[in-house]
Amino acid sequence: MSKTKDRMRENELRYRHSLGQNFIYDDDLLAGLVTAARVTPEEDVLEIGPGCGSLTKHLCGSAAHVTSVELDERLIPLLGAFMADYHNFTLIQGDVMKLDLAKVTESMKKPFAVVANIPYYITTPLITMLLSSGLAFSRLALMVQKEVADKILSKPGDDGWGPLAVRCSYLCEPYPAMDVPAACFTPQPKVDSAFIVLPRRAEPAVTPANEDDFFRIVSAAFALRRKTMTNNLCATFRLDRDTAVSLMEKAGLDIRVRGETMTLEELASLSDAWTAYREEH
Repeated sequence: MSKTKDRMRENELRYRHSLGQNFIYDDDLLAGLVTAARVTPEEDVLEIGPGCGSLTKHLCGSAAHVTSVELDERLIPLLGAFMADYHNFTLIQGDVMKLDLAKVTESMKKPFAVVANIPYYITTPLITMLLSSGLAFSRLALMVQKEVADKILSKPGDDGWGPLAVRCSYLCEPYPAMDVPAACFTPQPKVDSAFIVLPRRAEPAVTPANEDDFFRIVSAAFALRRKTMTNNLCATFRLDRDTAVSLMEKAGLDIRVRGETMTLEELASLSDAWTAYREEH
C-alpha cells in the first residue's frame, strides 16, 4: 500500500463518490503525467483537485510554484501536513466553479499552466469555464474520461465534433498525451481515462467579427444533429427559410450542409453573416 493510501486510511477518510474522487498513487505514472504536462521550473501551476497530494508533490518538484484548489474540506489538513516541506505550494479550499480565479491567480507568474484530474461530472462545465475565463494560461493538462478526450480531439464530421471540441480547437491545439486505464485509479472507476494537453494558441484559430455571435452559431450548429445548418438557423434564431438561406449564401455555404460537418472557418464565416444581419435589423 502506498504512503498516500496509508494516510487516507489513517485519517479514516473515505472516497466521496459524489465528488468524483478517484486518485492515482503510482509514483512512476504521476511523474509521467508531470512530464507529459511539460511543467518547467520557470512556470507556476494552477492545480485543480489535488486530492491527497500525490500529483501535487510531483508538480512542486518541477514547477516554480503550485497553487492547488481543493473542494473537499476533509482533505485540507491532510494536504497541509503532507505538503508542509514544500515551500512553493499554496492551498486554497473552495469550489473552482465558484471561486474568483482571476484573484486566485493574480500573484502567479504569467502565463501559467493548469493541471487537473477532473471529476467526470463537471468535466465539460469546467473546461468551458476555463476556456472562457480570460485567465492567462499557457496550456491545460487534463485527466478526463476517455470518451470526453475523444470528443475534444475530434474533427469536423466526427461523431464527437460538437460545441466542446469547437471551443477547445478555437483557443487551443489539443493533443493526446497518455491513455490511463481505470485500474490505475483508487477507487477504480467504470471507465478508462486519458491525459490530454491543450496548448493555447497565440491567437484564436479564426477571428469572427463578434465572438459571442460565433459561439451562438456554434450552439445552433449542433442544436439538431443530422439537420442542415439552414434548418438549425431557422429553429434557433426563429428565422424564415428565405432569410436563413440568404445567410448561408452570404457565408459562401451550401444550404444543405449539416452543422456537425462545418469547420471553424465555415462557422466563423456564417457567424460574420449573422452579425451583419443582426446589426442591420
